[in-house]
Amino acid sequence: MPAGGTYPWLTATVVPRPIAWVSTLDADGLLNLAPHSFFTVASAEPPIVAFTSVGTKDTLSNIRATGEFVVNLTPRRLADQVNVTGTNFPPGVDELAEAGLTAQPSDVVAPPRVAESPVAIECVSEGERNFGRSTMVFGRVVHLSVWASVLAPDGLPDVRLLDPVSRLGREEWGALGEVFSLVRPRYHSPT
Repeated sequence: MPAGGTYPWLTATVVPRPIAWVSTLDADGLLNLAPHSFFTVASAEPPIVAFTSVGTKDTLSNIRATGEFVVNLTPRRLADQVNVTGTNFPPGVDELAEAGLTAQPSDVVAPPRVAESPVAIECVSEGERNFGRSTMVFGRVVHLSVWASVLAPDGLPDVRLLDPVSRLGREEWGALGEVFSLVRPRYHSPT
């Protein structure tokens, strides 16, 4: 294993990493918004997303208290605000206000979504799995909001219009570069 620990090596080689910009409420209804760059789709059927909290942060404490959260997309135009919400504010600080963002009511869950984000994935907790100081949180998707302005002619989101940012290594961030298509080959059994 590398000297100095694996974190800087893994985060510099497992790239790009999409960002789960997670909004939650604590038991008293105080809002929290924080970026988590260990994020993925865990299952399509049933629809489950997963992100990892390194340490017990407000996001994890709030999900444990309420069982709900919203994953907001992080478009390039909001990268500075995403970064602000990653500040190690003390509990009780409204990260949306600090970043100059607007809370918008969600459709199904109590935590609000980020009004400036084109995608909000509303979730209820499906449990967690601990790995050392890290906790992977699983969320069942109960509602998905996508702005019509980011949809392609086929009705699905156009990744170019979403323009997501990602985390790389060190203090590096990534923006969408070249997008290309490949048709997946199908195996045909010889008869």
